[in-house]
Amino acid sequence: MSKLNYVKGDATVPQATGTKIIAHICNDQGGWGKGFVLAISKRWKSPEYEFRAWYRNRAQNDYALGSIQVVQVASYIHIANMIGQHGIQRGGKGTPIRYDAVQACLEKLCESARRLGASVHMPRIGAGLAGGKWEEIEAMILRTLIAEGIEVYIYDFA
Repeated sequence: MSKLNYVKGDATVPQATGTKIIAHICNDQGGWGKGFVLAISKRWKSPEYEFRAWYRNRAQNDYALGSIQVVQVASYIHIANMIGQHGIQRGGKGTPIRYDAVQACLEKLCESARRLGASVHMPRIGAGLAGGKWEEIEAMILRTLIAEGIEVYIYDFA
């Protein structure tokens, strides 16, 4: 049975063999420039490029809360851009995280991981700039990816 693995390290350097998907949360406003995306962009250019093109052409595609975009960046590494955040600011109107969108993203991520035969790697998605509660997101990961036998690694940057 698969389990949730907590590791110290950099999620952009996945600690597993075989095919890997590095997943992270994006906003629905097309913004890319703070948080974990900076580490992704430092290592690979295509996830940001593809995300911006996806946003730019949103009238003709599925760009919306709950959608994911999987971008291959190396032979055995893919990046999953997951739209689970509404807007980019925290404040009087609550936090940007949208738990229902994160749930939909994780379900789609599960399908992609199964299709690719991949393990999933991520920081504590949605619990940083998006303002979500890790306990809620962790429970979603357990109900989706882990319940379907996908090996998941959560990275705490060391």
